[in-house]
Amino acid sequence: MPERSIQMLRKIGLAEGISFLLLLFVAMPLKYFMGLPEAVKFAGWAHGVLFVAYSAAVLYVRETCNWSLLKSIMALGAGLLPFGTFLLDRELKKQMVPVTEKA
Repeated sequence: MPERSIQMLRKIGLAEGISFLLLLFVAMPLKYFMGLPEAVKFAGWAHGVLFVAYSAAVLYVRETCNWSLLKSIMALGAGLLPFGTFLLDRELKKQMVPVTEKA
């Protein structure tokens, strides 16, 4: 169960990180340099939904994996920084126990 919850957090974290980068480096320039505010509207909405899902996933992992308060706060903080969720993913990947294949 803990491996599944961490895997879920990793997937949601990657999606959230990608949406954040798209918002910052695609939608915002389209709004301010090309006059297309719709790009921020849609990318911002998608990013907001993914950030809420990411926050919920962090809280779920905190419960299922007995994460400390500090580790949980650091994971939530990673969602606020560009590339933060990618760095967290790398650390989570190191911590995961390899699952052996069943014959």
